[in-house]
Amino acid sequence: MKMKIIYNVLFVLALFNLLTGCGKDNYDEPESFLVGKVTYNGESLHLRGTGEAIRLQLYQDGYAKHDPISVFVGQDGDFSANLFAGEYKLVTRDGNGPWINKRDTIHVKVKGTTTVEMAVTPYFLISNENITASSTSLNATFTINQIVSTTKIQKAMLILSKTQFADDVNNLFRKDFTNVSSGTVSLSADISGNQSIEKAKALYARVGVQAVGADQAIYSPVIRLR
Repeated sequence: MKMKIIYNVLFVLALFNLLTGCGKDNYDEPESFLVGKVTYNGESLHLRGTGEAIRLQLYQDGYAKHDPISVFVGQDGDFSANLFAGEYKLVTRDGNGPWINKRDTIHVKVKGTTTVEMAVTPYFLISNENITASSTSLNATFTINQIVSTTKIQKAMLILSKTQFADDVNNLFRKDFTNVSSGTVSLSADISGNQSIEKAKALYARVGVQAVGADQAIYSPVIRLR
């Protein structure tokens, strides 16, 4: 009798798993893609791409659940999301990113593969970057272009990484400079005796500038030094 009860219980559990499994298989999978980039004047911004540090938010109206879908932005300003076809609002996240936080919003109809640009106003931009490294020093010359006139620079950064992902968190070496103004900037850092740099098979460099009050920096493109 006891064994019969056990078999009945096992049969019920197996039947439950079969039914719930079939139920899951019956759900439609999202088949549309939203791809895009974060831009200023049509040019992609160079950002921190590690640690899911910069996010956009997607909202779809007409549903009881209004929690946003997080969209993570890469270090070249690119992003993508696999979605169900429909109408969405793509919104910048409050207090996140090296740009004016005014909840920039675009309305987008997603069907198939849909491409968009999320235009923002960064506090600063970096141009004319030239970065070199010797066995003893890391040197950079670049231009800090002030876009928002009321903003001040919190710090500039010299960064080295052993991978192409280089930012204020993911790096082999980083030096911050606080006494920096917009315009042409020359920075230098002593890297002599740094074993991690000496042993790295590949070496990538980047400079960054962070505005006062911003949670993220704007960066130059990544340059491979070796």
